[in-house]
Amino acid sequence: MDFGKQIKQIRAERHLTQEQMALMLNVTRQAVSNWENNKNLPDLELLVLMSRVFSLSLDQLILGGTEMNNMTEKLIRDGSETRRARLNLITVSIGALLLLAGLACLAIKGASVEYVDPQGILHENFFLLPIGFLFIFSGILTFCAVGIRNLAARMKSKGGR
Repeated sequence: MDFGKQIKQIRAERHLTQEQMALMLNVTRQAVSNWENNKNLPDLELLVLMSRVFSLSLDQLILGGTEMNNMTEKLIRDGSETRRARLNLITVSIGALLLLAGLACLAIKGASVEYVDPQGILHENFFLLPIGFLFIFSGILTFCAVGIRNLAARMKSKGGR
């Protein structure tokens, strides 16, 4: 059973009008109407409140039986979007740190002084150049990977709808 039919059934079993149900849940009557007509779905906080107010388990409210309904699909989709956003944030942070480390290596190299000691040995921190460029390249590569992954996810979601 889809979520709209389920909300309508819960309301009818308790002999409530849309207005009465809306008052119990601190929402507008239009919100209840939109849920019943599958125009939109409540957020997770409202689901928990509905579960408490109508003494239903979240399983009964969300699943509404053994088959997946539109609310179950919404929760799964929201969960995967949240995971993707968190992963993007972590990946972008790592990319930014790599870029900053690379720039720091180049800045240190540029600010350092090379000198020849009395024994005739050149003291230079040349190793900072390839390390700095490696960090910068890695940071740029990380940003490109995030962009490609986001583009693929958008194309997949547009293709699935």
